Amino acid sequence: MIIELGHFALCLALVLALLQAVLPLLGARYNKAAWMLMGRQASISLCGLVTIAFVALIHAYALSDFSVQNVYQNSHTLKPWLYKITGAWGNHEGSMLLWTWILTFWGLRFQRRGRQLPLVFQAKVIAVQGMLCFGFLLFILLTSNPFLRLDPAPIEGLDLNPILQDPLLAIHPPMLYAGYVGFSVAFCFAIVALLEKKVDAEWAGFLRPWVLAAWSCLTFGIILGATWAYYELGWGGFWFWDPVENASLMPWLAGTALLHSVSTLERRGALKVWTIFLCIFTFSLSLLGTFLVRSGVLTSVHAFAVDPARGIFILTLLTLVTGGALLLYAVRAPYIQMGGSFKPVSRESAILLNNVFLFTFAVTVFMGTLYPLFLSALNLGSISVGAPYFSATLTPLLMPFAALMGFAPALSWREASLGQAARKLRIPFVMAVALAAVVAFLPYPDKVFSTAMFGAAAWILFGTFQDIVRRTNGLSMVRNLSSGFYGMVIAHAGFAVLLMGVTGATVWKEEKILWLTKGDHLTFAGRTVLFLGTEAGIGPNYDYERGIFSVQAGGIGTGYGTGPYFLNPEKRWYPSQEKETSEVSLLPSGLGMLYAVMGEHDTKDQNRWVVRFYYHPLVMLAFGGGVMIGLGGILAARRRRTHVEPPQKTEEKGAA
Repeated sequence: MIIELGHFALCLALVLALLQAVLPLLGARYNKAAWMLMGRQASISLCGLVTIAFVALIHAYALSDFSVQNVYQNSHTLKPWLYKITGAWGNHEGSMLLWTWILTFWGLRFQRRGRQLPLVFQAKVIAVQGMLCFGFLLFILLTSNPFLRLDPAPIEGLDLNPILQDPLLAIHPPMLYAGYVGFSVAFCFAIVALLEKKVDAEWAGFLRPWVLAAWSCLTFGIILGATWAYYELGWGGFWFWDPVENASLMPWLAGTALLHSVSTLERRGALKVWTIFLCIFTFSLSLLGTFLVRSGVLTSVHAFAVDPARGIFILTLLTLVTGGALLLYAVRAPYIQMGGSFKPVSRESAILLNNVFLFTFAVTVFMGTLYPLFLSALNLGSISVGAPYFSATLTPLLMPFAALMGFAPALSWREASLGQAARKLRIPFVMAVALAAVVAFLPYPDKVFSTAMFGAAAWILFGTFQDIVRRTNGLSMVRNLSSGFYGMVIAHAGFAVLLMGVTGATVWKEEKILWLTKGDHLTFAGRTVLFLGTEAGIGPNYDYERGIFSVQAGGIGTGYGTGPYFLNPEKRWYPSQEKETSEVSLLPSGLGMLYAVMGEHDTKDQNRWVVRFYYHPLVMLAFGGGVMIGLGGILAARRRRTHVEPPQKTEEKGAA
């Protein structure tokens, strides 16, 4: 009965979404306030109905109701309770229901927070949000219904993919989707701005917190996914340039450009048309990610293997949403008045150039991700585009991009002096050169690349903190700076920390693969590792064989003290799916990580195993830097709106 209630709630939500899409627009057209206000009530009811449907699906998973086809295909009675619940969105149908629920939740938040906006503007935004909800609800009901029944009901389920049975997968998809779908608010703002042919600083002030909230959620979602890949997939890395990984990176890059652009528009009234375009472009890339994951056009550990017919529906929806928005943009953008003017040497110009870099990054990733798919679709052969392509195309742009990040905060608004900005950055420049010189003398490989990357990271880091010093005359003045400014500082510093972490973990990593028999030992990354054998056991829904390795420091200053410490990688067997997985073991060492994973055992000698060891220096900086970036976005979102400032040539002390 609860399943039927969930199904009925979705059907009713579809009708309500259509009313939400139509009535507010008619009310705005004929100046009927009652019709426009009905859009608010519709968004509340719509969120409530989709919540009922989502809770009904979770309830079926919690009770292992295998009469529901979706539960039968993705659950098992022996599965731990946490993974039973998270299994509700660990599949295509459930994840699309989660996506739609988050879309209605963002709509609900807007109708509560957006009441300061003019009623007509509110009504139009709610209507566009209703159109998006209608499209996704129609997709779920026609092609991806999670409430289909099986008769007779099976006794046992097929279980969830073992690699998805992980605590991080409980929060990674919701966080990622919150970022994807959050950009729908920016998309709706852009559509309404084009319809009204009006974009100003007040519009940007209302939009900025929504952009920052969505961007922060997407940042945390990407970091959670990278962390999961690092310790779950067993290949010794956190980013593989997988097409589905790129699907989240592309809207993040575009969203980063958007948040800088919308902040400039709010403060200076500049970059109006460009900001509108980025609103459309960013959400379109979010929809593209949905298509890539669910279309069946690619194979990935992250992708949902589904009927390509579903991909056609999503592609149609993507075409209608993006194509319609771009057509409206082409027609209406020329009528939007130009924003505030600025000189070629100014902070506005630096932010615009920053946007160009980020847009180039996004397009480069887009081409590398979709080019193989185009070749395959046209029967022109198949190629694999991986890390070498992205390293060759993106790395050369990192240096000028980093130089700009460190230099831009020293520039004044509207018009600046290069000489004056350079004088302000003398200390950061000296510190960056000093750190680069230290790195150049370290006994690590690839000195040119690592020296350049650490120098660039130091330039950003010290330049960012120099900006704090420049804006304050004493410690008491620190508290007078806005949360928006501190959010920018933390996010930029986080990027510098991330750059150092990624460089150290990838360029300086050590790796060793070898056969080991019980009692064997090896010296690795300055440590002595002894193989003590294996032990077998039974987990909640799997059998395991666990390796036992003792790790002893090989010298002073290795970060392990006296030891010994232990690494315990596992081989797990899931009988329900007849699948074997490798569970890595991690041992922190300061800012680095020792990483072990067991391969196959010798068929002639059960005590002899293939074991892979990795040592990743500074890898904790990579994850920590990502967290700093996300926290910076959250802090910046708390800043109150500011009004457009009149042009002036003197340096200003407000938030960037």
